[in-house]
Amino acid sequence: MAQFKKDGESLINPESRIRLKLGVIVPFFLVFLLILGSQPAHAYIGPGAGFAFLTSFLMLFASFFMAFFTLLTWPMRVFVRFFKRRKAFVQAKTDRVVILGLDGLEPTITERLLKQGKLPNLLRLKEQGSYSHLQTTYPAISPVAWSAFSTGVNPGGHNIFDFLSRHKQTYMPELSSSKVGTPSRKLSFGQYEIPLGKPIVRFLRRSKSFWKILGDHGIFSHVLRVPITFPPEKFNGAMLSAMCAPDLWGTQGTFSFFTTDDSVDPIKEGGDTQIVTRNGDRVEGNIKGPENSIKKNHGQMLLPFVAKILGEDEAELIIGKERIHLKKKKYTEWIELKFKAGLGIKVQGIARFYLLDTKPHFRLYMTPINIDPETPALPISYPYFYSVYLAKLHGKFATLGLAEDTWSLNEGILDEQAFLEQAYLIHDEREKQFFHALDKTKKGLCAVVVDATDRIQHMFFRTLEDDHPANKGKETEKYKNVIEDMYIKMDGLVGRTMEKVNKDDLFIVLSDHGFKSFKRGINLNVWLKENGYLTLKDGVEKTGEFFQGVDWSKTKAYAFGLAGIYLNVKGREKHGTVEPGDEYQKLKRELIEKLSGLIDPKNGNVAITEMYDGQKIYSGPYVNDGPDLISGYNIGYRISWNGATGVIDDTLFDDNTKAWSGDHCIDPKLVPGVIFSNMKIAAAKPGLVDLAPTVLDMFGVAKPGYMTGANIFETTRSGVNGRAHKIGKVETVEITEVANPNE
Repeated sequence: MAQFKKDGESLINPESRIRLKLGVIVPFFLVFLLILGSQPAHAYIGPGAGFAFLTSFLMLFASFFMAFFTLLTWPMRVFVRFFKRRKAFVQAKTDRVVILGLDGLEPTITERLLKQGKLPNLLRLKEQGSYSHLQTTYPAISPVAWSAFSTGVNPGGHNIFDFLSRHKQTYMPELSSSKVGTPSRKLSFGQYEIPLGKPIVRFLRRSKSFWKILGDHGIFSHVLRVPITFPPEKFNGAMLSAMCAPDLWGTQGTFSFFTTDDSVDPIKEGGDTQIVTRNGDRVEGNIKGPENSIKKNHGQMLLPFVAKILGEDEAELIIGKERIHLKKKKYTEWIELKFKAGLGIKVQGIARFYLLDTKPHFRLYMTPINIDPETPALPISYPYFYSVYLAKLHGKFATLGLAEDTWSLNEGILDEQAFLEQAYLIHDEREKQFFHALDKTKKGLCAVVVDATDRIQHMFFRTLEDDHPANKGKETEKYKNVIEDMYIKMDGLVGRTMEKVNKDDLFIVLSDHGFKSFKRGINLNVWLKENGYLTLKDGVEKTGEFFQGVDWSKTKAYAFGLAGIYLNVKGREKHGTVEPGDEYQKLKRELIEKLSGLIDPKNGNVAITEMYDGQKIYSGPYVNDGPDLISGYNIGYRISWNGATGVIDDTLFDDNTKAWSGDHCIDPKLVPGVIFSNMKIAAAKPGLVDLAPTVLDMFGVAKPGYMTGANIFETTRSGVNGRAHKIGKVETVEITEVANPNE
């Protein structure tokens, strides 16, 4: 996963900051329609859409109406479900499938620790079942890969090729998974501007998820935190959204940094610096909320706070009537933040605070403001009340799709220890939700994806290599075992899951891709400019972000996103220059030949192993929406930070000095995932696209004709319902102390 930025005003980071505004716009008159029983408008995502809100009264009424409707229709639903479920498992080879996704688990690290005996539960699973590399997608990026997992098709079939897609008319980025259109008519009412009508919401991932297909056949599923599930879809099950679920600002996660030091440089990426005032032991400031989209000026709503300094390491934070004790370098619990928009409308979020210093300057970190799961301003779960249920059961929890705040560590606001603590606080929330869902899923599917594995490797991969450029000026020795410790912790999670797996259950542990070092960045747009394929406007030596300053009328090709090059094709792009047909094919071959094997002049290493032709890699109805060429970067290389944001200067190669030091946006052949299973795998090269048809087949449901994957297990089995190859309950082992491998 890599990150994008677009100024402090419009920040884009595909796995932690896509500053694309979103919201639920509820016209004033719809309140009365809702009282009559209509449905609330759903959340949507889109540039500059703004945020609007459901009132507390409206939320209360909607909950009451839903409860009343549920009670009224309960007998009929029970009757229908009874007969549907009677047939659901007739052809099933198992009663329950449990899938534990460990995002980014790397095969080489996994295999080394298996050999050293440090992953005893995964080793037992391997010995009594199976272990294999798992083919990832082109490119090896989480939204692309998990979409393939969900649908059983490659990107040409599910239409997610990157975190972002380019607008063919403006060449500007758009969020790839969701798109909205705002109501064109508005009612002016004094200082207020009330939209008339519902926003148009489109979920851009194509092809059905396998859990929706299971639901159509009467099989219930719990699906927790699987990427690209926002907004949540309606199906026979319960879902908690993950990647692309926004914060209350409408971004993919913008933290706040409050300080009395007015000499500090503003945070460049991923956060907002706010200078607060201090008078003696009293500090005053404002917490910025979402844009007030019902007011004509659309300014951000503000929530005043006071911090009283109690000592060198303590303070009291006062927000409204709430008083929160702050202790230096310790996270608070989730704190409710209520913003008033006017007309009785308010929106509520939650955040954690982390006191950094009280002297010589007051310094306070606040997480991105998450949507409150107990009073969600937009749907983050299905059914809508599922997040409320989980919050009441286990307490408030992070709802942001990319909740681990990687940019706060990149920008030096949080240190490594604070980031790790935050990541594991979030992970503990996920574990509680997963085990509750697992206990409730007596029959059917229970699937969860864990994020900490990915985020921790992104931020600490540098510690595995003494010569990594990102180590300069950073603590390294202290954190050398962070990644290994994380793998051991995940093995413990696997063990606790195995204790709950029955003898006839299918249990799968998998990752969507592996992980490698990211030492050097490549700005492919600089190469395209230097080689005559991309032209800047007269007088422009360095572009702004996202191609500001490019002369499209003289440009043949441009690199966009994390792993793709697009040709500027006539009839497709607004200012296309390349003729479809022979010229298009010739240009692709030319670029593949020149860029494959590209050498880094600093060290003589091959930086790009191979450029892939998208039309030869992809299949399905959406091939033409994807990149024309896919960059297969070598280990140690990735698109540069400037290259990812469309900045074009004179720097082709540069060192990566950010804490974000590991990545997987490289040649997919070099970063396969892993798969463990308690059933023998028959496929020689199982891939992510095989998981959906595999699960369908295990429940006796025929896969749709468009699915390109296949069941990875043996098709001919002995025993009742083909269960002979499954293991029973497995004795698990928790390691609390690990010997130093260097001793």
